[in-house]
Amino acid sequence: MVSRTAPPDTKGHEEHPAQRRVLRVLVVTQILSGAALAAGITVGALLAEEMLGSTGLAGVPSALFTIGAAVGAAGIGRACQRWGRRPGLTLGYGGGAFGSLLVVAATMYDSVPLLFLGLLVYGAGTASVMLARYAGADLASPGRRGRAVSTVLFATAAGAVAGPGLVGVMGDLAHSWDIPRLAGPFLLAFAAFASASLFVGTFLRPDPLLLARDMPGPAKPDTAPGDDGPAPAAGGLKGVPREDLRRMAAGAAVMVLSQVVMIAIMTMTPIHMTDHGHGTGTAGIVIGLHMAAMYLSSPLSGHLVDRVGRTPTAGLGAAVLTVAALTAYFAPPGSGAALALALVLLGIGWNLGFVSGTTMVADAAPPDRRAAYQGLMDVGVLIAGAGGSLASGVLVASGGFRLLTGIGAALALVSAVALAARHARSRTAAPATEDHTV
Repeated sequence: MVSRTAPPDTKGHEEHPAQRRVLRVLVVTQILSGAALAAGITVGALLAEEMLGSTGLAGVPSALFTIGAAVGAAGIGRACQRWGRRPGLTLGYGGGAFGSLLVVAATMYDSVPLLFLGLLVYGAGTASVMLARYAGADLASPGRRGRAVSTVLFATAAGAVAGPGLVGVMGDLAHSWDIPRLAGPFLLAFAAFASASLFVGTFLRPDPLLLARDMPGPAKPDTAPGDDGPAPAAGGLKGVPREDLRRMAAGAAVMVLSQVVMIAIMTMTPIHMTDHGHGTGTAGIVIGLHMAAMYLSSPLSGHLVDRVGRTPTAGLGAAVLTVAALTAYFAPPGSGAALALALVLLGIGWNLGFVSGTTMVADAAPPDRRAAYQGLMDVGVLIAGAGGSLASGVLVASGGFRLLTGIGAALALVSAVALAARHARSRTAAPATEDHTV
């Protein structure tokens, strides 16, 4: 049985003195890395369509850097576990910079194998952008954990908005250097990732994860008496309480659904737009608005997670994803405004699910194995996203954009109903309290 409690009393667990500094460093790092992430996402599908000559394969780049991100999440998670957040994130951002250079070289020499390798390495670097959110939660008290996660994600918005907006400028710069225009954003990604690596490696001191391990941990806000027996799990999960495993699995499931629906529709929207007469600049603006919505909505998500609850916020996110997919389904292909609205809603729904799911995982992961488990959870999320990305190109090639968005709406609706039922059951089991953690 899972107990249900009100939000933890943050007065009993004051923030660590280093928390503000950690968040400030992560904010600057996320601004830089957000630009690198957004630049690659904006032109990845267009670059593949040009080099591979097939719309059906346009989802391959997104799948490749998502697979790379899954591998990177596991590797960076283990590096953080062993050495701390600072060395792990520094290594990850450096890998993203190297991968960006490989993509540029691939376009210069028209080499598809080098393109694929570059996208994989670039993707491994993007894992750092997402894993940094856990660093923000390392020293946060339970009642402020959602807002700490959302602060790091919110900082990514500045770079995420600027990245797509610079597609044309960077394309012109690349052309002036006799480099294909579509490689321009990856030049930006190289500079941004390299700067992020240098900054976090220099200033993320003290290391939040290493400090958290040495801190006497506060009581978990939702631990049920008598429910602390270890699960009979093998390997790295041995000894983890059953309830913690369930919380981590629930958080991962929320993030998986949010990632699959979001990445599938986002990946194919630029292709859908250019196929119906929109220029790459317009597509870049739409993706920029989407990326802004993904991260600018973070303060709202963090507030809801801490004040309303993890599960209700996750359910709201699934409902917003449903509306977003239906908006894209019914949007006239020639209407950039309608597609922009759909992608803004898609970004907001993703953020609600991602912040709530992340907080569930952060609540449950034990400090001594926290980074490795968080990396493992992200591996599952990213692999699911890679599958969604690959399937998106196939679905659009075989049945059109409406088939893709219709399936996305159905998946999100099923999730919203399931989360609403879960919350209703928790309210029935404990009518005097609210579900804030599951």
